[in-house]
Amino acid sequence: MQQRYLITGGAGFIGSHLAEMLLGKGHSVYVLDDESTGTAANIKALQANPDFHFTHGSIMDDDTLSRLVGTCHFVAHLAAAVGVQYVLKDPLKSIMTNVVGSGRVLHYCSQYEKPLFLASSSEVYGLQTKAPLREDDFCVLGATSVSRWSYACSKALDEFMALAYHHQKAFPVVIARLFNTVGPRQSPAYGMVLPRLVDQALTGRPLTVHGNGTQTRTFTHVRDVVEAIGRLLATPATWGEVYNIGGMEEISILALADRIKTVTGSNSPIELIPYTQAFGSNFQDMPRRVPDVHKLAGAIGFQPKIGLDAMIADVAADRRTRLTGT
Repeated sequence: MQQRYLITGGAGFIGSHLAEMLLGKGHSVYVLDDESTGTAANIKALQANPDFHFTHGSIMDDDTLSRLVGTCHFVAHLAAAVGVQYVLKDPLKSIMTNVVGSGRVLHYCSQYEKPLFLASSSEVYGLQTKAPLREDDFCVLGATSVSRWSYACSKALDEFMALAYHHQKAFPVVIARLFNTVGPRQSPAYGMVLPRLVDQALTGRPLTVHGNGTQTRTFTHVRDVVEAIGRLLATPATWGEVYNIGGMEEISILALADRIKTVTGSNSPIELIPYTQAFGSNFQDMPRRVPDVHKLAGAIGFQPKIGLDAMIADVAADRRTRLTGT
């Protein structure tokens, strides 16, 4: 049965892949995006599909948001400030987009009783050092004087609001904390580590690793992520819950740079750059960020399928095309 899906931020990296996946399953997709970080190029290939509908606009526009939420059966809320560099550059706009914007989306989804997927972030765990991280682990955030934590707090507040709507108004919402989603169409412009290092490898520049490179992360291919999002929205038993969506392989950023050199065949050197040089003195990073994904697997039977080398190869193929213009 064809369903109508609204994707806020649907011209962005993850949103465009979600739109593509849902269209491929025979659904109708409505995208709302102001193109502040998303781009028309991300959805160009979808424009010819009669089941794809794009609105250039903001989640802050009540009339537009109300009309689109009322039109669709399901809503995937992906519109948000993205990337460490973006947040550090404009923390106020990041907070307003994440908190006020999400509040508007929640209001209209609740009013029209439309099931909502809310994209949150592994950033909410903050400086938590245990691994793997479970959904019920404490969030350990730094001082309010450190701008980075404004993003973590704003996403945590989104979760609090969504769960309050669910419990007080019997509103169907499911939340997922995404761990380093990567793949084609991801821009390095906002500080995303994997496409940034891939660009450096492909252009013969030094691969710049921040700090001492021992900080560890996991990565998840965007195709795996959007498959999980689609399943969560279609499974009523998940509503009112929070899930981690993340990869299984923990790797240090220094080792990641080595893997990127191997996969791309690059001879670029690796350089360690102090955090103060990369981000200024007002910055903190977390040493480990590894998800426990047992809850997700138990709920929807989901496991990521695409390994790290394939992720790097996919990003490299995409970035090579964009860098050369071919």
